[in-house]
Amino acid sequence: MALHQIGIIGLGKIAQDQHLPVIKANPDFQLLAVSSQRGLTHEDARYTFLDYRDLLKLPDIEAVSICTPPQVRHQIARDALVAGKSVLLEKPPAATLSELEDLKELAAKVGKVVFTTWHAQYNKAVDEAKKALAGWTIKRLLVTWKEDVRHWHPGQQWIWEAGGFGVFDPGINALSIVTRIMPEPVFIKSSSLEFPANRDAPIAANLAFSMSHGQGDLQAVFDWRQTGPQTWDIEVETEAGLTLKLTHGGSCLEIGGREVVKEDPAEYQAIYRRFDELLNARQSEVDTAPFRLVADAFMIGKRVQVDAFED
Repeated sequence: MALHQIGIIGLGKIAQDQHLPVIKANPDFQLLAVSSQRGLTHEDARYTFLDYRDLLKLPDIEAVSICTPPQVRHQIARDALVAGKSVLLEKPPAATLSELEDLKELAAKVGKVVFTTWHAQYNKAVDEAKKALAGWTIKRLLVTWKEDVRHWHPGQQWIWEAGGFGVFDPGINALSIVTRIMPEPVFIKSSSLEFPANRDAPIAANLAFSMSHGQGDLQAVFDWRQTGPQTWDIEVETEAGLTLKLTHGGSCLEIGGREVVKEDPAEYQAIYRRFDELLNARQSEVDTAPFRLVADAFMIGKRVQVDAFED
């Protein structure tokens, strides 16, 4: 198949850490242009723009990866689709479910691809966990997702603003794994959201889930205040006594206390392989399940004010 000429809109930490090196290493893609309001550039890009709309005027650009904060992503993705470009959306894919639905409908109308990328799903351990749990009734689920915001999001003030998702920016990774591996849908039963006194997005969250069948103990704890070793674990127990634990963000798997998968994460490599397949097939892939759980957590969440937090 022909080489995909691609542009990146937004050159923040995730674009620099993941998208740029992965695109460079993938023989199916060529980075043609980048756009950054801060004037950042990259040596592999032939063109650099301050205004993303100038990037979209390039006729050779087939697709764009949008790595901006979610609050502004909808309009950029809309403009890209109207300009005839397919779109890869970093997570979270938009600021609201309505925006994402609009992009899905517009992509179908103009015949372009929209791809929602839930990177934590792209691990062999996650696939194996899904297979192991298929057909079983879940008795217990415990998600523990605790990390240091100062380390992973230095200086990113947008993440604390309304629409920035706060602790759900990493927490949605855990939810994307949960929606992938659970043998039946889960729902938000209750939600307690801790907001620093000086912030408009939560720094911690405690969630309880329910299912259509059974009354299992299903919980999630997200916290952005953990220093030292970081915790990204998901523990599951079935009614039949099968125990399963995903660790290291979904890259390692234990079943019955035995290590089954232990791999270094290669999530973005898999994302771009999938994007190549979707572009060649001219097929969109829009998974709203993790996003819906976040929206529900905010919709029924109890707001708890905690101490002010400074970066």
